[in-house]
Amino acid sequence: MPKKERTYVMVKPDGVQRSLIGNIVSRFEKTGLKIAALKMVVPKEEQCWEHYKKDDAWFEEKGALIVKDREAAGLAIEKEAIEYGKDIIRQLATFMTSGPVVAMVLEGNQSVAIVKKLVGGTEPLTSDVGTIRGDYTLDSYALAGVDGRAVRNLIHCSDKPEEAEREIKIWMSDDEILQYRLVSEEILYDVNLDGILE
Repeated sequence: MPKKERTYVMVKPDGVQRSLIGNIVSRFEKTGLKIAALKMVVPKEEQCWEHYKKDDAWFEEKGALIVKDREAAGLAIEKEAIEYGKDIIRQLATFMTSGPVVAMVLEGNQSVAIVKKLVGGTEPLTSDVGTIRGDYTLDSYALAGVDGRAVRNLIHCSDKPEEAEREIKIWMSDDEILQYRLVSEEILYDVNLDGILE
């Protein structure tokens, strides 16, 4: 039997405010992924910093891109690149704590990769048509960087299975994650389907 992997997904405040919760959740359900946990919550700032745990190399790399975008827009460079990189997390924390989000745990075969495919690239501008970000929003890193705010890309999803497990622990307690079986799981996970037409 294939391993049923778990992933973490969050509809961000912009997705909630635009009333896209149902559309987004429906995309996951239609693939056959199972909702193991779902709740609405207003994030705390410390949860956001723990969630978006980044190192100095990440801050430096992302900050350098912001410096480049600011230069192209004719804006002053007022601090080191690493500080612009840290501003990304500061802005995300401000954005994520601005209103309710929908936190969920999805379960299924290779759920991390399936969800990433459905969600699309982090930047809405370059996300493929047919993905959640590509279909429902049009923000860009350049615009968000120049505006000094978090990119509004509707949704977060885990990048790797180990990251999913770490993130799930930040947002869900063990007793909030339910163990149950969907009828559709019989088709995907049960090897012996003799007599299915009887």
